[in-house]
Amino acid sequence: MAQIFDKEGNQIPVTLIEAGPCEVLQIKKKEKDGYEAVQIGFERLKEKKITKTKKKKPYKYLREFRVENSEINNYKIGQKIDVSIFKEGELISVSGISKGKGFAGGVKRWGFAGRPATHGTKHEERTIGSVGSSTPAHVVKGRKMPGRAGGKRVTIKNLEIVKIDKEKNLLAIKGAVPGTKGTLLEIKSSK
Repeated sequence: MAQIFDKEGNQIPVTLIEAGPCEVLQIKKKEKDGYEAVQIGFERLKEKKITKTKKKKPYKYLREFRVENSEINNYKIGQKIDVSIFKEGELISVSGISKGKGFAGGVKRWGFAGRPATHGTKHEERTIGSVGSSTPAHVVKGRKMPGRAGGKRVTIKNLEIVKIDKEKNLLAIKGAVPGTKGTLLEIKSSK
């Protein structure tokens, strides 16, 4: 994350994202593949890292996104997709894998209140309390319990693009995005 200042001198917290260039590698059509999608590659591998299986698509990341029948003609194999498809002030949705926090108790993972800390409480204060009643005679499926927190796919909607640097393929997005530094993100228009 970083910060930039607007014309009035107000500080805006931004996340800098390298967005592309991505290359269109394959166009999937309904007749042949059963659905319509465009496959893109990001971060081209160095020559000595390319194995025999990666010769056709020498990219570190391969992703595909679905498109409508009318939009499939907008893409050609070998076409480059970069930050020029976005505009400053546009609202976008950003998806990625959130930070993994390891094993966490109910207070941290779900925001439970815990037990009283004073007035004769002799047990742990950060436990989750009762997990079931006598009628089903077992813990109901889906009960919020301690376990692994984070590490899941998260989408944050309506983030604003504050600034675009076309030479370096950088987007300055207002606010935070999911994941750690270097996480692969999916950026879509919020329309």
